[in-house]
Amino acid sequence: MPFRSALSGINVAGNDLKVIGHNVANASTTGFKGSRAEFVDVYANAAEGASANSIGSGVRLAAVSQQFGQGNIGFTDNKLDLAINGRGFFILDDNGGRAYSRNGIFSVDREGWVVNSSDQKLVISETDEKGNLTGGVGPLRIDKSNISPRPTSVIEVGVNVDSGQDRPLSVPFDPDTPSSFNHSTSLTLYDSLGVEHLSTIYFVKGEAPNSWEVYTTVDGKDVKGGLQPPYVPDMIQFDGAGRLEAINGLPIPPGKINYPDYITDTGAAPMKMALDLIGATPTTQYGGKFDVNALTQDGYTTGRVISVDVDETGYITTRYSNGQSRQLGMVSLADFANPQGLRQLGDTAWSESFASGVPLVGNPGSGTVGLIQPGSLEDSNVDLTGELVKMIIAQRNFQASAQIVRTADTVTQTVINIR
Repeated sequence: MPFRSALSGINVAGNDLKVIGHNVANASTTGFKGSRAEFVDVYANAAEGASANSIGSGVRLAAVSQQFGQGNIGFTDNKLDLAINGRGFFILDDNGGRAYSRNGIFSVDREGWVVNSSDQKLVISETDEKGNLTGGVGPLRIDKSNISPRPTSVIEVGVNVDSGQDRPLSVPFDPDTPSSFNHSTSLTLYDSLGVEHLSTIYFVKGEAPNSWEVYTTVDGKDVKGGLQPPYVPDMIQFDGAGRLEAINGLPIPPGKINYPDYITDTGAAPMKMALDLIGATPTTQYGGKFDVNALTQDGYTTGRVISVDVDETGYITTRYSNGQSRQLGMVSLADFANPQGLRQLGDTAWSESFASGVPLVGNPGSGTVGLIQPGSLEDSNVDLTGELVKMIIAQRNFQASAQIVRTADTVTQTVINIR
């Protein structure tokens, strides 16, 4: 009688419905990967080799395999929401162990660690202060303390002074007398405490052809002569083509004017500064109006963290209120030779197993791993319509197997009732 075959059909149809139900229940779970039930037929004498006329003994569940196809990626408003576009898994630190996930919902805990909802920490490739990868890996922690100020050490100025200008009639130079200088430009400097200081650079046409006097003040004080005149100039000389050729009688390069230590009234350390006139944009003397083409300095005040950004290559950058930024590292991704061999841990996480092989760790966009999509999350890859169709088929199979049991029971009763 076919009771055994029919019961096996009922069992596998029930298992199929369980798998489908699990998929449907997680149709909205971020980073979830759907599974499918895989069945094989059974023969009672399969160990010895079934003959051509053997009648099967039913069906059994061979495996429940996960399908790691790409889910749809949707955008969010959280910069720490991350999605993987392509292969790979986020690496998570689970109390010293390693877990792997496609769920990119991350946040910062009270200690600054970037964690998921299970308090597993996001693992990154570490970088040095210059943003170069060091080869080390570890959990990502965001230092929320203020960044220390940096005193100004170099002022880079690239201007064009008007060759058609005449020497001012109101000499000697006085910063409070506009008619005593031809041009001026200003910028903000910072001392070792991060306090701002206004610096102004003045250009006065010299007595000799193609020569100019340069005066620099900080908070109204001449950096070379103090508060009271006479102010001490630096002399710059241009050639016939309008290119800077000498500073204080010394040929170019170098093109820096080193100032004596400037003492502020804020209690900060003396400022050690230099004026660079031939940086990325050299100072020139051409006919035409005065133009400021470059005006920068390398100092900054203290700053606090205002945002954490991740780009598609996985680099993590903190941005500060003083305009500075620092790279904290790069998101590490892991891939496996056989992802279906991963051991499921729940909470949308997996661990490696013998069947999966060892993790192949790489940077986003390298090797077989995909890119990072910041401010996004990967949806479940479950096709809800397809699962509903499978559910109808599984239900039909269940009912058909149950009907075989009923029919076999009727046949059995008929045999028993034979007189």
